[in-house]
Amino acid sequence: MYDQTNALPPLPGVGYKPQHFIALMADPAPVGWLEIHAENYMGDGGRPLAQLRALAERFPISVHGVGLSIGGEGRLDPDHLARLKHLVGWLNPASFSEHLAWSTHDSHFLNDLLPLPYTDATLTRVADHIDEVHEVLGRRMLLENPSSYLAFAESTWSETDFLREVARRTGCGLLLDVNNVFVSATNLGYAPQAYIADYPLELVGEIHLAGHDEDQDDHGLPLLIDSHGSEVADPVWALLDLTLDQAGARPLLVEWDTDVPDWPVLAEEARRADRALARIAA
Repeated sequence: MYDQTNALPPLPGVGYKPQHFIALMADPAPVGWLEIHAENYMGDGGRPLAQLRALAERFPISVHGVGLSIGGEGRLDPDHLARLKHLVGWLNPASFSEHLAWSTHDSHFLNDLLPLPYTDATLTRVADHIDEVHEVLGRRMLLENPSSYLAFAESTWSETDFLREVARRTGCGLLLDVNNVFVSATNLGYAPQAYIADYPLELVGEIHLAGHDEDQDDHGLPLLIDSHGSEVADPVWALLDLTLDQAGARPLLVEWDTDVPDWPVLAEEARRADRALARIAA
């Protein structure tokens, strides 16, 4: 039986970047936990692992995978799974998560997280892959909702029902990325508030926030890109408040992966997340 505990505190966290190591070790406020991308720490040594070991002595760590290709048609890469098992074995993170997406085809790895049609066949494949991850790692994983730029005509499930059924079949938890909800809702033309209302919030182990870029499609309509390269937009903060009103306090992560700012800028985003959580506590 795999470990179903989630030891992350209901506090703000940030995605860790090496250029912030000294600042975090000197004064971590207001950060309660850190996220790392698994694939950056699958080596055997060096400064990255030394810094991660030091951070793990002070912070709960969430490991976020970006390369398992949970929705891929082929089998999961056994070598990748073995490296992931080694990492979570010695690190013993408070949480592990992956994306509802695919990024592999045959022997090729695509540097993107690509969407899936929500069909019975996809559901079976995703559930089988999550069962394998649970068996290999011996711990419960969280599955993150994607950011979408198109809808598949063959889909027979809504995204929220699909995630709910995956969780029911596998026992996995869910990671709710509020920015992804806002991006997808804008691009596909539905209300993000309705998505949150239909989401199985009781299964959420983490909530994520990030920045996005604004563009236009070929018809001049708004097109949002999940870039993780700027401050969280005000409408996303508003959607977070709505989510917390319904779900209660959860571990809340600010992601900033491109054009990474100096530490005070990211720390201010974490403080804003802390204020959102404090409002719920009050």
